[in-house]
This record gives sequence, structure tokens and C-alpha cells, in this order.
Amino acid sequence: MKRLALTLTALAALTLPVASAGAWGNSGHRMVGVAAMQALPNELPAFLRTTAAATEVGELSREPDRWKGGGRTHDRDRDTAHFIDLNEEGHAMTAAGPHISSLPELRSEYERALAEAGLDVDDAGYLPYALIDGYQQLVRDFGYWRVLSAIEARETDPGRRAWYREDRERREALLLRDIGVLSHYVGDGAQPLHLTIHYNGWGDYPNPEGFTTSRQFHGQVDSWPYGRIDMAELSAAMSAPSDCASPCAIRERVPAYILTGLVQVDALYRLEQSGSIAAADEASHQFMVTRLAAGASELRDLITAAWRDSASARIGWPAIRVAEVEDGTIADPWDSLFGAD
Repeated sequence: MKRLALTLTALAALTLPVASAGAWGNSGHRMVGVAAMQALPNELPAFLRTTAAATEVGELSREPDRWKGGGRTHDRDRDTAHFIDLNEEGHAMTAAGPHISSLPELRSEYERALAEAGLDVDDAGYLPYALIDGYQQLVRDFGYWRVLSAIEARETDPGRRAWYREDRERREALLLRDIGVLSHYVGDGAQPLHLTIHYNGWGDYPNPEGFTTSRQFHGQVDSWPYGRIDMAELSAAMSAPSDCASPCAIRERVPAYILTGLVQVDALYRLEQSGSIAAADEASHQFMVTRLAAGASELRDLITAAWRDSASARIGWPAIRVAEVEDGTIADPWDSLFGAD
């Protein structure tokens, strides 16, 4: 709650529009989604590898910021998904908090560990769980798409085939939405101020380099002119694919990704100290390009890993194996997909 209140204070002081309150503003979040989609390998379904799909994911990447303000119950549960406040050693909030590399499997267990350390999830945030949840949802989405595509091609009953087609198209729309939501949180994970206790000025901590303590700093970074970044420049800055062996060890990959952003906190503060952020000069430009490219690269790799993991998933009820529908071992998955009352 303290973190959110301070962010709102900073934004008010800067008289920024509400739409600027995300990690990268509207332009940056769009760029992460579009660049990742444009870089998907050919093994991904063709409907995802289109200009229309990339554009749609870019727009949907802004949704977790756009759905803010729905009410206290709605916002309190969702707003803390955008960040995790780590100290320099990688512990949530303080040395007593859970370490990013050894988080409990369940968010409820994480919240209990925070409480036992005298900490609150509203202050600490739970970004890693939003990322893991988003990834696991994509695996489910892709699993359903695989099964629906396979059985649609084989089904001879016109009524059933029409339903399979309609449900596949619904799943394609859901995939774009769910990739967009995951894109947002991956983008948040690339923004150093969403990963640190020094999220809005250095705060009341040892400060040997004399970094700014201004409560306007986070808003200043959010409002940097990301629209100046060219998509070709961003795409060129993306790293080579980093495969996640199937099944992807997502609970290990997510903390590793977050730590790559955490180590950039000091560098970002040094840019503020030199006047580079305020001037939006070449040094800050290159920093922003590099971080956005890191987000786009990670999103591309997570989408690819989710596609691969879906081949061995179980979906529907009664649960069926995706591979057994694809290879014809299960000839009729109707009850598991449409449902049997």
C-alpha cells in the first residue's frame, strides 16, 4: 500500500496522465509485445506469426495497467502483481524476507513467509507469481489449441466439426489476450524500478553514491519518451533465443530473469544522476532499448517454451493427453472438450 501511494504521489507531482503510470508507458509495453511476436520461430502456429497478431498482442500488453481503478477488492489483488521489491541481495524487502531464488511454490505460502518476517505483500509485491501463472496459462491455452486443431481436421460429423472450429477460434482469441497479459508482466520485469526497494528514489537506506531520493523519480522514468525508439532498433537489440528445455523449469527461469533486471538498478540511478534521464539523451536511450529488448527476448522465449511444453500437457475433463489426440490414440475427445452432463 505504501508503494502504491508513493507512486500516485509522484505521478501527481509530475501532473502525468494516468495512462503513463506503467513501467514503460503505453509505447514501451506495446514494443515488448510486438517485438516478441515478430521474432517467434516458425514452429509456432501460423495465426500467431502475422502482423495482425503482433499488433493485437501489442495493444493487449497494456491491459494490466488499463484495468486499474476497478475498486479496492479488484485493485488490491492485482496492483501488487506488477512488482517485487528486492534488496540488493535479492530478498523481498529485507534480509528476513524470502529470497527470489527460493520462493515458495504457492503465492499463499509466499504471503505467509512475508507475514512471518513482519512484511506485507502489498508492499513487497508478487511479480514472480504473475509471471509463472501467465506462463502456465499459455501452456493450457496451447494444449487446447493443439487438440482442437487435430480433431477438427479429422472429425466427420458436421455439427461437431463446426463446434471444434468455433472453439479453436475462441482459443486463438484467448491466446492473444493471455500472451498480451504475460507480455505486460514480462515488461515490468525488465524495468529495474519494478524490482527494487529503491523503486521511487533511493529511500531511507545507505546511499554511498548519493543517488536521488526524489519521489518523482519513478514517474520520471515512466514518462521517458519511449515512442522515440524505433522497432527495428529494438528488434536488433534482442538476444538470441535462450531455449528452456521441456518441461521448462519456469520456477527457476523467472527468478533468473528478474535478477538480470535487479542488477541494473544502480546503472539507472547513475543515469539520473548524470542528467541523462531528464535529457533523454543517447545514454538513457541505449539503456531503455537494452531493457525493452531484454523483455521482448524473454517473452519470445516463454511463448516458445509454452508451445513446446503444451505437447505433453493434459487438458479437458475427464483429462486427456494432448499427444494422444494429436497422434490418434484418442480418436474421440468430445466429452472432454464439449463436456458431458
